[in-house]
Amino acid sequence: MTTAPTRETDTRAPSVGTARTRVEGREKVTGAARYAGEIPFTGLVHGWLVLSTVAHGRIRDLDTDPVLAMPGVLAVLDHRNAPRLNTDFASLLGMRPDPTCAVFQHDRVPHRGWPVALVVAETSEQAREAAESLVVHYEEEPHDTDFGADRPDAYRADGIMPAVTEKGDLEARLAESAVVLDAEYTTPEEHHNPMEPHAATAHWDGDRLEVFDSNQGATWVVGDLANLFSIDPASVRVRSEHVGGGFGSKGVRAHQVAAVMAASVLRRPVRVVMTRRQMFTLIGYRSPTVQRIRIGADADGRIRALEHRSLSATSTVFEFVEPSSGVTRVMYDADAHRTENRVVRLDVPSPTFMRAPGEAPGSFALESAMDELATACGQDPVALRLRNDAERGPVSGLPFASRRLSDCFREGARRFGWADRDPRPGLRRDGRWLLGTGTAAASFPAGVAPSTATVTAHPDGRFTVRIAAADIGTGARTALTLVAADALHVDPERVQVRIGDSDFGPAMIAGGSMGTRSWSWAVQTAAREVRERLALGTDIPAEGITVRANTAEAIGALTPAERHSFGAQFAEVAVDPGTGEVRVRRMLGIFAAGRIVNPLTARNQLLGGMIWGISMALHEEAVRDRASGGLVGADLAGYHVPTHADVPRIEADWIDDPDPNDPVGIKGIGEIGVVGAAAAVANAVWHATGVRHRTLPIRPDRVLSAAAREGAPDA
Repeated sequence: MTTAPTRETDTRAPSVGTARTRVEGREKVTGAARYAGEIPFTGLVHGWLVLSTVAHGRIRDLDTDPVLAMPGVLAVLDHRNAPRLNTDFASLLGMRPDPTCAVFQHDRVPHRGWPVALVVAETSEQAREAAESLVVHYEEEPHDTDFGADRPDAYRADGIMPAVTEKGDLEARLAESAVVLDAEYTTPEEHHNPMEPHAATAHWDGDRLEVFDSNQGATWVVGDLANLFSIDPASVRVRSEHVGGGFGSKGVRAHQVAAVMAASVLRRPVRVVMTRRQMFTLIGYRSPTVQRIRIGADADGRIRALEHRSLSATSTVFEFVEPSSGVTRVMYDADAHRTENRVVRLDVPSPTFMRAPGEAPGSFALESAMDELATACGQDPVALRLRNDAERGPVSGLPFASRRLSDCFREGARRFGWADRDPRPGLRRDGRWLLGTGTAAASFPAGVAPSTATVTAHPDGRFTVRIAAADIGTGARTALTLVAADALHVDPERVQVRIGDSDFGPAMIAGGSMGTRSWSWAVQTAAREVRERLALGTDIPAEGITVRANTAEAIGALTPAERHSFGAQFAEVAVDPGTGEVRVRRMLGIFAAGRIVNPLTARNQLLGGMIWGISMALHEEAVRDRASGGLVGADLAGYHVPTHADVPRIEADWIDDPDPNDPVGIKGIGEIGVVGAAAAVANAVWHATGVRHRTLPIRPDRVLSAAAREGAPDA
């Protein structure tokens, strides 16, 4: 037996707060890191999903015999022969599972692209050819995919938050206000497309189901699969060591369930990988929204009445609410305050969580309205926001754990050169280009959820951390290495972090900007206990000393408070009035987002969010064909996102803002970067042209038509 060296007083420089390259970076760039669709198996076969070509109706028949006779085809699963599933349960997030994942259970078709069969063959090529040859006969029925503000069948829906909050007499306060703004803002259907497609491989090892998957939380997937197939969760193991992006889309989807079904029938490993086009249908998306903002204010811009009403779309089989009014419940207070989220059921796929769900589209509407209010009151947009900075939760009445929004605006304005801005629109030029600048506020909840972690001290002085975390590209594995190293008082090189395995115990998913915060809390708790044991001179046996931590009790004891990250976004744009082209010339985001564990990967996250905001403002728009009910251009050729040429100069930074209620001081940064970014760009376009755009994206044709309609400056 030996004792690992340790120090009761840590004299080394802290690891947390120092820039570190990803610990798995070399594996990823050399191809050594294997993703869910790359792991080899003996006897592996391949499944290919067949999706409906009608938007509403029922399956009358499937011509499976010719397909089963094709080379290599082993099985065709559909609603007539697939294993039965249980859908009567609540998932990890407290929501019922989307029935889209409960594949092949009935003959109904609720939207175009609904899974109707799985073809399994010896090779992926054989499976695809056979799947594309399968003839499905439908009884087609009329469908409805039209979304708009005038839907009489829209209704209030709670989702992840109450549908309605209100206080005070809204109409009375609006009537008393010196300035009243009443405007409608719309955002289109938007899709997340992580670099790694959704892929899963399922096989049975005796009586135990093993799934190699690309997901945002192994605990989540184990729970849902166990419930769906009515098996003991202890008999399910899910592994996802490397994940190439998620953004809210990588929960339990049709491909995992279909792979498990086929593996159960054939008793061979089965892999199902979605195509990019299938991802546009099966992994969820951000619903389109129509949002109405009404603000009443004093002449100096002090808000007295504030209403934010949002309408989003959902499917006929699953109610998902895009909670766009939620951001208003945090940002600005008023004597009379009302927010509402409504949905309308359509014959479309189910929307889902997408980076900053609610906050991304909601901040576009709210922060555009704040910019319009500043103009109406003759106030500077930054000064207006500072004047209305809330002291307590506008709806909850709870104190903020910390709120440094004003500091973000002051620092951002200084670095951006805001003081030199001429507030009058349509005046600055650079040759043929009209120039403008805009700003917007950002906010995202700083949540935390119980997690478990184990830390093992080995006789050779090294340490192993095990936690069912998911690094979806955020650098979480590296951040946890730094947190563990500081808690153990050792260098990071002595710490190995193993993640993405459900056998490590339950842990929070990578979602809601809560992953690294939740996991770090558990890792630090376990690591500190290990250090305390070693400090007592405890001998380390050959198998090591292992401590397991569960943070449920500590998190449950947190004092109620409003916990959020905040930020200020600034953008400069150039607009060509002759072509309608909009170019973002520079962008700056200053954030108060807790203690930054790894500045290198944190900045990557914030910049990625801001770039996504540019994409939201100028590019992204999924369009549905009314005749077919399907998407037009469901691929990355038809669905536009920004490239390097669209982002010439972008900077993200932060101010000191550790969370006093978190043992590491973390808040979360995964989503706040996109919040407010689209509004900052849109506000800059107004400043450049004098024309307000309340509909995203701001396409060249919309710039030209708006300029012609409103008489904006031309070439």
